[in-house]
Order: sequence, then C-alpha cells, then structure tokens
Amino acid sequence: MQPSKVDNPTRHQDEPRKLFSYPKYWAECYGPAPYLPMSRAEMDELGWDSCDIIIVTADAYVDHPSFGMAVVGRLLEAQGFRVGIIAQPEWDSAEPFKALGQPNLFFGVTGGNMDSLINRYTADLRIRSDDAYTPNAEAGKRPDRSVIVYSQRCREAYYDTPIVIGGIEASLRRIAQYDYWSDKVRRSILIDSNADILLFGNAERALVDLAHDVANGRTITDCWDMRGTARVCDGPPTGWTEIDSTRIDWPAKIDKLPNPYEYQHDKKDSGDEPNGEPDAPAPVKIIPLPLQRQSDYDKTTSYIRLPSFNKVINDPVLYAHASRVLHQEANPYNAKPLIQKHGTKDVWVNPPPIPLDTDEMDWVFGLPFQRRPHPSYGDARIPAYDMIKTSVNIMRGCFGGCTFCSITEHEGRIIQSRSEDSILREIEKIRDQVPGFTGTISDLGGPTANMYKLNCKSPKIQKTCKRLSCVYPNICKHLNTDHSPTTQLYRKARAVDGVKRIAIASGLRYDLALKDPEYIEELVTHHVGGYLKIAPEHSEDQTLSKMMKPSISAYDEFKRLFDLYSRKAGKKQYLIPYFIAAHPGCDEEDMLNLSLWLKEHKFKPDQVQTFYPSPMALATAMYYSERNPLQKLRYKGEKLSVSKDIDQRRLQKAFLRYHDEKNWPMLREALKRLGRTDLIGSGKGSLIPPPTEKAKRDRKQRRRR
Repeated sequence: MQPSKVDNPTRHQDEPRKLFSYPKYWAECYGPAPYLPMSRAEMDELGWDSCDIIIVTADAYVDHPSFGMAVVGRLLEAQGFRVGIIAQPEWDSAEPFKALGQPNLFFGVTGGNMDSLINRYTADLRIRSDDAYTPNAEAGKRPDRSVIVYSQRCREAYYDTPIVIGGIEASLRRIAQYDYWSDKVRRSILIDSNADILLFGNAERALVDLAHDVANGRTITDCWDMRGTARVCDGPPTGWTEIDSTRIDWPAKIDKLPNPYEYQHDKKDSGDEPNGEPDAPAPVKIIPLPLQRQSDYDKTTSYIRLPSFNKVINDPVLYAHASRVLHQEANPYNAKPLIQKHGTKDVWVNPPPIPLDTDEMDWVFGLPFQRRPHPSYGDARIPAYDMIKTSVNIMRGCFGGCTFCSITEHEGRIIQSRSEDSILREIEKIRDQVPGFTGTISDLGGPTANMYKLNCKSPKIQKTCKRLSCVYPNICKHLNTDHSPTTQLYRKARAVDGVKRIAIASGLRYDLALKDPEYIEELVTHHVGGYLKIAPEHSEDQTLSKMMKPSISAYDEFKRLFDLYSRKAGKKQYLIPYFIAAHPGCDEEDMLNLSLWLKEHKFKPDQVQTFYPSPMALATAMYYSERNPLQKLRYKGEKLSVSKDIDQRRLQKAFLRYHDEKNWPMLREALKRLGRTDLIGSGKGSLIPPPTEKAKRDRKQRRRR
C-alpha cells in the first residue's frame, strides 16, 4: 500500500523544480562522454567501473536530440549520472542485457521513437520489409512488444534491479488498451512487463526526480505520487476520495438515493477517533461520478476509478467510456489521478507532468549531442537519421486533438517552445557538425509546423480547461493565434551564415494558419519547394466530426491564399492533400463523395493512408467499441459505421484511388450497391468507366472457374 499522505507535496504543485537546478550526483566528476558507452571497452576508456543507469532501446543509438535515448541519456548525464546504452540487443537470452554489467540505480527500457508494432506492421497487418531506425534499414532487429520483451530479459539478468519503462510504446499502454494486432484489449503494459514504474510523455521531470530520489536511497515505491508516472499497487492511498466512474448508466435522480458508499462513524461509541485508535487509517470515501460536482471533498486527495480490465475486455462501450475519461483528465493543471483494477492489483496513474518552461527546453536541447550515430555503426546508413539530421525541433505538444493521432496523449496539449536563440544556435551546430551539410535545413517544426509559442491567453483559464482541442469545433477565443514569432524565426533562420534554404516539412494546421495571412505569405514565398503537403483528411462533415478536423471549406480558403501568394512570388506551386480511408464513422457513401471531390479537383492520389488504430487514440476507441467517445456514452446510443473487414478497408482505399484501373471492378460493384450506376460511364460526370468487352469476358471466365 502507498503512504497515507504525500511525502513531497511539490510533486503535485504547479511550480516544479527546474531541471538544471538539482545538485549533481557525485559521478559528475567524470564529465560528459563523447558518446554514451555501448560496451565495456568504452566504459574502461572513460574510467568507469559501472553504470549508474543503463538505457535499453529498440532503436540504433544516434546521439541526436530527435532520438529519445540520446535525450534521456544526455539529460541524466547532465545530472551527474553515468549512463550506458544497450541498443537493439538480441533477445533470445539475458546475456546481451549483461553487456555493461549491473546498473547501480535502474534499467530504463524503451521501445524507441516508434511503437514496435507500428514499426513492423502496416495498417493492413502486412510485415514491413525495412526498419528506418536500424543500420542499413535492416528489418527484424527488434522484437514485437519490445518494452515487454526487454523488461523481462532485464529482470532475468539482474532480478533485484529496478526497471523503469518509458517512451511512446509504454506511454500509450499505461492502462488497459485495445490492441489492433491481436484484436483484443490487453492489460496495462506495467502488468505484462513486470516493470517497477512507467514514465509517460517526454518525462524529463519525472526521470530526473526519480533518478535523484533513487540515488538518495528512496525506493521506487516511495515515489508512488510522482507526476507523469504509473505504478502497480495493492489499492488506493488511505484517506483519499474515490470518484466512481466504473459505469455509464446511472439511476435517475441518483442524488435522492442513499449513498451506499458513505461511511459514517459513531463518535459516541468510538471516542474522538474512528475505531478508538488515533492512528487508524481513514476509510476511502466513494462518490458516484454524476454527484462529484455536488459533493464536498478535498480535490487534492481524490482520484477517478475507471472500469476494470475485466469489465472493458467484455464491454466495448465501457472501454470507450474509459478512453473518454482518460482524455478528459489530460490537463496537468486539473487532472486527477486515475486507477484501474487489474485482477487483484490496481494500476495507479498520476496526473501528467507540468510542461517544461522555455529555459528548460533550451537547456535540454543544448546538451552536448554529437548529432551523429554511434561510431560502432561505421558507414552503415540509418534512414531515420538521414531524414532528420538537418532538422530542428522548435516545440513540443499539440492542441489539435485529432482523434486518430496519439501525439497529444504522449506530449500533451500545452505547447512548449524553445527560444529563438536556442534554435538559431542549433542551426549553427548543424552547419558546423553534420557531415555533408549542403546549406538546407530540412525542417523547423515539431508535431505541427505552426503552433510555435501559441498558448492560452489566460493562464487561469488554461488551468481549468478540459477541452479536447483548442481548434475544434472552432478555434477557441482564448487561444493566441499570432504567428508572428514563427514568421520572425523563419526570417532569422534564413539569415544564418551558410544556410541557403529552410524547408518546412512538419504538418501544417492550415485552419490555424488562416488566422494569420502574413504567416501564410511568408511560408509560401520562402519555404515551399514547389509542393506543400497538408492533411484535410476528408471532405465530408460526418467523418470530419469523428476526426475532430475542420470543414473542407477551411482547405478551400487556404488554397485560395496559397495560390494568391504563389502567383505574387512568381512561383508555380501546388498543394498535395492527404486523406484517410476507413476512419471510424466513415461509410461508403462518404468515401464516394470524397472520390467525387478528388475528381472534381483533379487529384489522383498515389500514396493513400488507411486508418491505423494506434493504442490510446480516441479513434481507436471508436473502432473497437463502434461508439463515439466524443459524446457522453449510453448503451442505447447510436452505433458508428466502422470498417473492420479487410475487404471493406480495401474498398474505402479504392475510392481514394478511383483512377487506378485495378480498383474499377471493386468500385463498380460498390456503386451498384449504392444505387449510383450513373457514375459508371465515359461522360464528364462519371467516376469510373464501364467495363470493356475484354474485361466482361475475363469476368465470365473467372465465374466459370
């Protein structure tokens, strides 16, 4: 059981300690390593007899701020710890996990920059032939569910050494989650990995706090209340109030019913203290979810109980409800801890971490990265490194709230931005350190291109807000939409000596850009190399509402300005729109209308995307439950149209590629079912041509067989 009170009340306060303000661990005397060691020989060269912390990762080790293991490793090194890396170890035994010896403090295990299953399988569950995060793109160098496999091997190697899991693979599996690859709901990754603690999100605060606590003799159990972490426990802390959110259909007029959970003490019989014992723990008070606003309780010592694992595996609607609650409790300033029963144990999830301030972001990105792969890889090419080696991450977080995307669940909705000086210094480092730099910065961005320094105008409102998106269904009036800091940054970046071109490759939130035409003109005039990729995702409002994306009219307005400023700059430039097929809530009629929109606008997409149900995304909850967690859930609520069958998914994809003759037979059958045979023909208003005589003969022959 956890302590009955919070030992360190600053863990839940809004003003945490600065990352760079901690007293350094004694091993700082060794100084920073050229590269974090991956072998005993490298440790010997550094004069180390052991590592304090060993990071096990499913990616090749690239010492660059876009690679998670490098950021985490350099962050811990800056605190004075000796950090080693075990990258992409063989997992058929525990021996490779002993390569650097036993860590003094803990193992840190991550699946890398990508979820290991998304890395290996396509949306149609086909095995990919390469791995961009591996030398020479070689596939098969990481196990499926890497965090679970690596954690189990670490436990086998050194049973008593604590195991800390993190990264996006662990972060998105902190509670029970639908697993597309096995088509079932799986337990929290904490249970399956047997790890001691999970750090979710970017996790710098929790990681630094945890490392110093363990180094100072505290156990990981003592750190149960640390923000941005999750743990397995025997039960909730004593004396706390439970908000019961384990069901969705509550009795009418529940406030008039006696509360069976209310526990009253008879002080006449027991004296001044409950049970007559001054040190007896206070019982948990339970409040049904519909009554939480009417009840008097201490909100600083309250938590929300989610439907248990056993319930959500058998009740898809309750799964959608649990997903809805999780996303509503995402604001670090007002989120409550969550708890979910897994058999005889509970998974306790603390509130998200307080976002980093600009000076902390600058400090992290200013750590001594080599900006190259580890020398042990020789001349091997690592495609992911080639893609980002000249890019600069200027911010974190995303307040877009797109339901099919998991970035918000990992990085949060509050934007964390670096300073101009920090970004410009990094551009100079790229110029001076990256081999073969040609003068082109491949990206200035992050999760999105144009959210740099955009936050709520009112800190007070931000701390109470529970909106899932700042830009849907409309742009919040409290959101700062002034893009001038980004525009000024672009101009200063172009002026850096040795820089010839600044490209913008991150996704553009074009509905937000419409609030600042000057930014659009700057982007179109100087940062588009002929084509700009943007993602309207769909044309139909019914589907867009399930994605939490703006109306296609916003795209039309952006295109008008894009064309205007391209002509003004004397350039021929084009928009390349991206669309998603088979998104939950999208039926065949919506896909037909999208294909007609594409033909009307003379688009013939080559690469198209089929919806990929990633863990924890709201759209994944829609996919599994066939319900809409964006609304209050009811068992008798409307069911969504969801394409789960492979033929249904391929048909929706075929509508996007209406121009590919391989798809025409499938589309003809679909148009007949929809009563739209008028779209089969050779006229201007047709979508696809009628079958040729040869095609008819071939079809008859196939039927005879």
